[in-house]
Amino acid sequence: MTDPIERIAAALERLAPPRAAPADPLAHPAYVWRGDTLSAARAFAPVPLGRIFGLAAQKQALLDNLTRLAGGAAAHDVLLWGARGTGKSALVKSCTAAVQAGGAALALVEVIGTGLDTLPDLFAQIATAPRAFAIFIDDLGFDAASDARALRSMLDGGAEARPANARLFVTSNRRHLVPRNLEEQVDAINPRDVVDDNLALADRFGLSLGFHVIDQDTYLGIVAGYAQVLDLPFDATDAVGWATRRGSRSGRVAWHYIVDLAGQHGKTVG
Repeated sequence: MTDPIERIAAALERLAPPRAAPADPLAHPAYVWRGDTLSAARAFAPVPLGRIFGLAAQKQALLDNLTRLAGGAAAHDVLLWGARGTGKSALVKSCTAAVQAGGAALALVEVIGTGLDTLPDLFAQIATAPRAFAIFIDDLGFDAASDARALRSMLDGGAEARPANARLFVTSNRRHLVPRNLEEQVDAINPRDVVDDNLALADRFGLSLGFHVIDQDTYLGIVAGYAQVLDLPFDATDAVGWATRRGSRSGRVAWHYIVDLAGQHGKTVG
């Protein structure tokens, strides 16, 4: 007699929809990887690069690196680190779209979730495609250096390293991806070894771009840039008050102010 649990499991498996076929890696500008299947992104419409203000140096460095990757030249894995709301994720997507607009064979693959151990399966699906891939991992952080060793191997040319046509683009609020504690220099037998281990992952990114909290003049400059593009009048005192009420100044806060301002004037924003 069949075990009831086995019968239930078999019935559920019959009812489950079949796994979707992987998307054609040459057909779409952006994809999503959720751990088992490469799926086309339903909508890939990044902010136009010309609407990202206050990040000129980071923008140029990222554009240059993506252009090299798309052209088959040597390119770096990139770590974009810094304060929340400073444009790290938006810049990756906007720069990718800008390179694509120039006709380059480049696609973005956003890794959803924390299943880094599944990335070798993704690499196997894209390795032979005649196209470059920017593997985008957003808001990454680890509780301990040991948790990061799989990613370190991918960056450092291990057995499961990313293929030649792919590079990792990782954003994080932490410069070194792993938190640093004063205790690590007190409790360890060899504290220098502990510190070096925690810094080792970030050191493996060839390009590290910092995104910092901005001052009031830079914040107002970003607001002014958005307002000019969207033909919106704005009052500097009102814009500063908006940031003060939110407790921070950033590109994201500036954009939220512009959205509110556009709504007041009966306009829409993309």
